[in-house]
Parts: sequence; structure tokens; C-alpha cells
Amino acid sequence: MSHLYESLPGYRITGSDAPEKTVLKLGFVPLSDCAPLVAAKVLDLGRAHGIEIELYRQPSWAAVRDKLISGELDAAHALYGLVYGVELGIGGPQADMAVLMTLNQNGQAITLSNRLADALQAGRGLRELLAAGTRRPVFAQTFPTGTHAMWLYYWLAAQGIHPLADVKPVVIPPPQMSDALASGVLDGYCAGEPWHAVAEAEGHGRTVIRSGEIWPDHPEKVLACRRDFVARHPNAARALTMTLLEACRWLDDLEHRREAAGWLSGPGYVGRASQLIMPRLLGDYGRLGDTAPLMRFFGGGSVNYPYLSDGLWFLSQYRRWGLLSQQVDMAAVVRAVNQTALYDEAASALGVLQPASPMRSSTLIDDRGWDGSDPQGYADGFEIRADAGVGGIGDGRR
Repeated sequence: MSHLYESLPGYRITGSDAPEKTVLKLGFVPLSDCAPLVAAKVLDLGRAHGIEIELYRQPSWAAVRDKLISGELDAAHALYGLVYGVELGIGGPQADMAVLMTLNQNGQAITLSNRLADALQAGRGLRELLAAGTRRPVFAQTFPTGTHAMWLYYWLAAQGIHPLADVKPVVIPPPQMSDALASGVLDGYCAGEPWHAVAEAEGHGRTVIRSGEIWPDHPEKVLACRRDFVARHPNAARALTMTLLEACRWLDDLEHRREAAGWLSGPGYVGRASQLIMPRLLGDYGRLGDTAPLMRFFGGGSVNYPYLSDGLWFLSQYRRWGLLSQQVDMAAVVRAVNQTALYDEAASALGVLQPASPMRSSTLIDDRGWDGSDPQGYADGFEIRADAGVGGIGDGRR
């Protein structure tokens, strides 16, 4: 196989630029959006930057967390919110963490049981359906502070359903979601692909909304490591960021994604047929149409910048849902975690354009605007939040 980036114009590894560590251990969870790591490995993109990548499949996000903290992994494909949960010590051990870059936007989904999906398609509201049940509904996500938890909670709350009081939230690793839905344990779940495509193919449930419809071009997975790794190995961290930037740029070509789907199907990666991975990696959701933003890996570099406003959004939601009770300087936390200076160096060396501001604006599914300027005020502005206890079901099943 030819190596597409064996020589980079204007960039050479010399003297003090040489990586302090040349073999880097990266963890990932078997999801379609681990594609940048797999592409970087298969195409040997690290060679041009003086590093070799070793990939280690992990069974759960908790395993990724634990092995990052212990140092067994140097870096990982990680949920954006996992990094901030560990940084703040929410529900588990604390460690000073770093976001080197964003790996992708969009590309996640929510799947419901066939019974609920059929009723929604017939025009009934989810709030009404859950209120009519005989037990407290159970919805799964993949990590307590992770992106999937936040998309699920936001979507439920936007429909007048309190995600902590009106339903029972549980954590399940992505590969187990479809089977849990089939068993009747779950009423729905939020996770990454291809585990929604798998549920549909197996007849266990149906995708009802894509995450890009909840927050268009939302941040999703990041390249994460401990901050002391960056401090001890700044050149290696920069080289790794450059390598993954190259991989993300390669994946923006849809024909390359077709090729990557074949790699992802291998037993060491996702381990599911490429026919289940490829369509949604290309934005083809069949009956749902093409109204949701495509999973993005690069977008001229606009995807990858570690925006401070993205980190602040997660902190605002931790406030909203009672996960973050202690007083913290949110802006200081985000500036410490998101490695904007290192990213600027890596992007500049590759000629990748960088945004004019570390903040960006968005409008979510409930028409609320977000620009990162007042995360506490944003959290307090929601009617449905942990300290308000306002929900739409309230029938004694809580």
C-alpha cells in the first residue's frame, strides 16, 4: 500500500522537533467514528511525523478512562464528555486531562423499541407514550458524563420529559445495546454507529433521530490524553495531532470512507459487516432521508479545532443535571483542558486553516442559542433540570 503522506512540503522533523516517544499506544471503542485512528494506522500516517501508532480496542468507555489514567494508554479516541468528567472527578477518579483535537462531529443517533418507534411514526408523542406505560421507561447511554448521555437527556427534555426523574437512565457499552433492546430491558438508547444500524438490521428497534438534528455539527469524539503526557512529550503530542489531522482530512473524501468501512469491519476494529457500517458513514439513513448533517471528520479543519465553547457546553449541562455541584471557574477549566496552542502548532505545520475565535455559536433542537458566553446562565435557563425537578410524566413511577 502506498503511503500518501510520506513527504510533507515544508515540514521536516529536526532536532528539538523530534518526538520524545516514538511508539504511541492509542485506545478506541468499536464505533464507526474511530475511523481516523484506523486510517492513521492502516495508511501509516505517523511515519512522516516520526511516530508509530499501536491501536488497542477497548470494551467500554470506562476501560478507556481507566487505562488513560493508569498510563497504559498514551491517548485515545474518547467521548468529549468523558474527558471533562475525569477532569472534574465526576462519578469516578480524577486526573488532569487534555483534549488535543476534535475527531468528528455528528454521526450518533437515538434508537427506540419497535413499539415506541411505530407509535411515534403514527403521530403520537413520546411524552404521552411513556406516561401510558406500566413501568418506568429505561433508556441507555454509554458513559455518565459522555456525549451520548447529554444528547439523550437534551432530546428527552426538549419533549417535556425529565431524563433523570421520568425515565431510568442506565449505562451500557455500545456493542451490547441492540441485544439489550431485543431483551425488553431497554425502551431506547443513544450511542454511536454502527450499533443503530445493527439494531435495525436485526429487527430489534429503529433509529428515530440523529444527533446532528439535536445539535447540528456538535462535537463528538476527541483525541484525549492526560495533561502530564503533553507536558512530558510535547513533540509527540504535536506529532500525534498532526497524524490524526491527516487522517481526518483523508476521510472527508467519501470514496475514502468506503475504503475505511472495509477496514473497520475487521475483527480487531468494529467487527461488523461493512454493509452495516458504510451507509451511515456516508450519510445514508434510508427512510430518514438526508436532512441531518453528515458525520464530519475535517471540513477544512473546522471540525478539529478544540473550541473552548464546546467544552463549556458540557460543563453547562453538568450543572443542569446536577453532575457538577462544586463551584469551579468553568473558563479556566476549559482553557486548561483544550490544548489550543498545541493544536495551532500542528495545524500551522500542515497548512490547515484555523478559526478566528476559540468560541463558536450554535442553535439546538429547542431553538436555544449557545455561544459559550454564559454557561451558568444557560444551565439555569432550562425549565427541566435536576434542581427544578420539573417533568412531563409525574405519574408516581419515579
